[in-house]
Amino acid sequence: MNFILYSDVNDHSISQSLGRPEYSYYFVLKAYRPVLESLGRVHVVSSVAEVDPLYQTLQQAGQDCLFLSFSPPHKTPVDLSCPMVCVVAWEFDSIPAEHWDDDLRHDWSRTLARHGRVITLSSHTAEAIRRTLGEDFPVLVLPTPLWERFAAVREQYPIAPVNPGTVLQIKGCIIDSRPLGLSADGLIAPLLEEKPEPLPEPEPIIEPPPLTWRRRAFISRHYLREILRAFTGKPEQGALWLSRHNLLSWYREAVRDLVPVPVRVSMSRVLRGPAPPLPDVVEPAPEPAPPEHPQAVLPDTHQVVETEVSGVVYVSVFNPDDGRKNWHHLITAFCWALRDVEDATLVLKMTQNDLSTYYVELLTLLSQLSPFSCRVVVMHGYLEDEQFARLYGAASFYVNVSRCEGLCLPLMEFMSCARPVIAPDHTAMRDYIDTEVAFIVKSSHEPTIWPEDSRILYRTLRHRPDWGSLKLAYQQSYAMAQHQPQAYQAMAVAANERMRRYCGFAPVQQRLVDFLAPQGRAEKAPLLAQVGSTSC
Repeated sequence: MNFILYSDVNDHSISQSLGRPEYSYYFVLKAYRPVLESLGRVHVVSSVAEVDPLYQTLQQAGQDCLFLSFSPPHKTPVDLSCPMVCVVAWEFDSIPAEHWDDDLRHDWSRTLARHGRVITLSSHTAEAIRRTLGEDFPVLVLPTPLWERFAAVREQYPIAPVNPGTVLQIKGCIIDSRPLGLSADGLIAPLLEEKPEPLPEPEPIIEPPPLTWRRRAFISRHYLREILRAFTGKPEQGALWLSRHNLLSWYREAVRDLVPVPVRVSMSRVLRGPAPPLPDVVEPAPEPAPPEHPQAVLPDTHQVVETEVSGVVYVSVFNPDDGRKNWHHLITAFCWALRDVEDATLVLKMTQNDLSTYYVELLTLLSQLSPFSCRVVVMHGYLEDEQFARLYGAASFYVNVSRCEGLCLPLMEFMSCARPVIAPDHTAMRDYIDTEVAFIVKSSHEPTIWPEDSRILYRTLRHRPDWGSLKLAYQQSYAMAQHQPQAYQAMAVAANERMRRYCGFAPVQQRLVDFLAPQGRAEKAPLLAQVGSTSC
């Protein structure tokens, strides 16, 4: 049996694909691969265009073939010759059963019906598909087999409710609330009450002395001499211009107050001459735009940096641009529940390439919460496997407060490392979360949209986690880690055992074998002939 696998994200593009919707599908493919290799040959292609040529080559050699597309149904082809199954991660209570933008591919029910079967990562997704396509539609619920991968981490980092100290290292940057000097006063510029400068004392108005007839005669003699000088001398301005200027000055200073107002206006026009033409109307220059708000100075993300964490350490891994992750509540509930506790640390590993998309929002949120004694550490960048192992080992608890999940690989990974969790028990997490392994965060339904729906219409439901329940979970988990080490140990062991049964290699392999070759068929029948003929 040959399995052809395709994901839009591959080994070469993974470090540049942080935050993309298809990011998680790469890890699902990577986790499925060992199980598929135990049942046949695996071929990973970099493009859908490679599928049919490879299928034809294998078919000519007399070999069966099945194409597994690790992509959402609206990005999965329906016109291939090779038999195929779509692997679907979905977190809402219904699948898109209508189309928009004149694109029929958005109708998942149409695409999945053409395929005739589907593999989902959770029973929640299987139920959503069967609500639309019927209870008899062939659906395989197949969680990713990842428990065995963390055997080395479990051995290297034994269960410990209180971390004595672990150095975390990443190529990127680390944002630590401790050295930032957070203050709510830094959110806005302080308003300084500027006292207005006192107005200068007005200068006393000196009234001119009254004009006497003697004073008028003196002024008249002065300007008469100036007019005669204009005609007898050689002035630069010209005799007529100077004569008119002196005559106008004599009129203003010596006799204007004696002339009635109507006559005064007429004489002024005569003495001044014709009015000059009005200048062209000039549009006022637009006021300069106010300077833009200065951009935040982002930390350098190209260096290898490290920090040490200790005490009761909570860890969460998510994309801050993913609205489902509810990360504001994750931070605010932590800082509120443990604000007076110095040895409580929340480590957030961001799966997002662009720091600018959340940096200012994060610092604003932390500043609004300050002052607090607990610590928040944000790691931005790509973690290699060795450094991720340190993060698994550093955790006392893993935290998830999502509104909905298609599987939540990070949550399963930390549980596979024997770490108890704080999480809701809705959507995909319902398959493996209960009070034996987790502090449950209560939630309720709320309407939402399908993520790809450009119409932004409410067509489905998600969950709204309760903030008070999350705050209480932080407080109870901290108290357990500090004062009930045996209860913590029991919860950690239960989390590890839950993952062994749920996503261990053997149980996942058996589910896949049963799906490909169900009982009751001819024992010698080829696996391909049986694909999609049963549900689970």
